[in-house]
Amino acid sequence: MAFTLPELPYSYDALSPYMSKETLEFHHDKHHQAYVTNGNKLLEGTEFEGKSVEEVVKGSFGKNQGLFNNAGQHYNHIHFWQWMKPNGGGKPSGAVEKALVDSFGSLEAANAKFIEAGTTQFGSGWAWLAVKDGKVEVMKSANGENPLVHGAHPILGVDVWEHSYYIDYRNRRPDYLKAFVENLVNWDHVDELYQAAVK
Repeated sequence: MAFTLPELPYSYDALSPYMSKETLEFHHDKHHQAYVTNGNKLLEGTEFEGKSVEEVVKGSFGKNQGLFNNAGQHYNHIHFWQWMKPNGGGKPSGAVEKALVDSFGSLEAANAKFIEAGTTQFGSGWAWLAVKDGKVEVMKSANGENPLVHGAHPILGVDVWEHSYYIDYRNRRPDYLKAFVENLVNWDHVDELYQAAVK
């Protein structure tokens, strides 16, 4: 199945002031669209045609770098838009809250480790909360890589490519990450993914 650009689940100005309309227009309409367009071109004539985006990501990793780069970023962004919501952030509840406390000792510690992963990811990439062997871990990855290719299930990711924050925060990546955790995270979506990952 061909990749398609999903609609944003909120208006372009809904995440302001933490993520501006201008950032979302560039990030969604230009960058994500480019991953979709290039990914579809690179899919043509390969063994991955007709497969789900998850299958393409896992199957192309280490075998077809160009396709993997675009498929990985498409997968990451499909979820990235859903990992945010207006008036997000705050405290998770439900199963994921208990899992974070079990894994990190407290929600504050989980948030701090997640922000640290994003801050210390050199160059472009992502920071993640992912479920591996039934436990939540903090991970980070370069470029379009994600926990799927390392035997884990991503339940929260934050994009630390410069196009994700430079319009709003310039070089202040830690401020962007703090704003993401405190004001944007859609914990309901994180909880859904967590529960699916531990089934």
